[in-house]
Amino acid sequence: MPSSWLLQPRPTAPPPPPPAATRPSLPSFSFTQIQIAEVLKELQNLDPYKSAGLDNLDPLFLKLCAAIVATPITSLFNLSFVSSEIPKDWKADAVIPLFKGGDTLDPNCYRPISILPCLSKVFESQVNKQITDHLESHRTFSAVQSGFRADHGCTSATLKVLNDIITAIDKRQYCAAVFIDLAKAFDSVNHHILIGRLSSLGFSNDCLAWFTNYFADRVQCVKSEGMLSGPLAVSMGVPQGSILGLTLFSVYINDVALAAGDSLIHLYADDTILYTSGPSLDTVLSNLQTSFNAIQHSFRDLQLHLNASKTKCMLFNRLLPAPARLTSVTTLDGSDLEYVDIYKYLGVWLDCKLSFQTHIKHLQSKISFLFRLLHSHRQTYPSKTDYPTDPRLRRCHLQNSFQYSTQQTGCSLSQCHPFCY
Repeated sequence: MPSSWLLQPRPTAPPPPPPAATRPSLPSFSFTQIQIAEVLKELQNLDPYKSAGLDNLDPLFLKLCAAIVATPITSLFNLSFVSSEIPKDWKADAVIPLFKGGDTLDPNCYRPISILPCLSKVFESQVNKQITDHLESHRTFSAVQSGFRADHGCTSATLKVLNDIITAIDKRQYCAAVFIDLAKAFDSVNHHILIGRLSSLGFSNDCLAWFTNYFADRVQCVKSEGMLSGPLAVSMGVPQGSILGLTLFSVYINDVALAAGDSLIHLYADDTILYTSGPSLDTVLSNLQTSFNAIQHSFRDLQLHLNASKTKCMLFNRLLPAPARLTSVTTLDGSDLEYVDIYKYLGVWLDCKLSFQTHIKHLQSKISFLFRLLHSHRQTYPSKTDYPTDPRLRRCHLQNSFQYSTQQTGCSLSQCHPFCY
């Protein structure tokens, strides 16, 4: 193995922050030895078409020689647990700027795509499995936390929220919601606070020391057109493109739900919806404001910042008369939130009447585009296949577009009849 993979001597890591009060019902968690068979399986399942990280280890190479390198790699992983240190090469990410449109000189017009070292991803996958098994087996995550969890997802989150809203509407109640947008939430995670959260969940001192080292001395380099920038130190946030980083973010924001008070809340990664209902609109908006204030304080305690311009309000009202003027919901800084009639929540276009007509129109437009795209490549299909009139082929290629959100909205294939039949 290249010598750069070996653990480099370094000063003793600073001690972790003082542990918070450990939950008495949650047993202590410590890392267990990773087995060779698990690493071998991970290596054999690597995507050979993924790019190599800054360590220049190609996934195809590791996949082809998995049986040979699995044992020493496993030893290296377990050595990291014992020493509470991670090779520096595994903490260096390459960032590829993907242009989104607009001014080519404006950094905000680029989406950063992070390329992690291949072995780092394999290692983090094993670490993530251990901590998620522990957290899920002890029901640590809030019931209203759906992000990056097994048997949870956008579908379960939107179904829960929509069921609550529709139930309120059927009772002839007003229902108001705030769709909370956070500015660069994943990049704003405070490592000291996160380590404290892990401590409060019963993570052992060895684990806390490992995570302290995991976040220490991380760097990023921009890679573009074959050129590589110098390293830039990263002192905040969870690593982009890291499965472990996603779980750690869920741990970081998990207790925000406790601040909702009399309102309901649902968390999915950095997408948060706060909503409440009742027969009196004034009471509904007053309760929503109180809960929103508490949620803002909770986010501030985590050093996560509200993006007021993208945080929106919506009044769901299908049966009751609409008021002439709505009481404003305000941020702690005194900014009034904008009321909207349409909002895209976890991929579903919601409207204040819950008619889902906007969502269906977007779905029709998407299907129409896909159909035109596939039709333009009809020469690549066998000559005996009449693509424009064969519903089986059209369903085969377009079905995925209907898989998501049909349960939430009740949208069926027949509502996109002109494009699929």
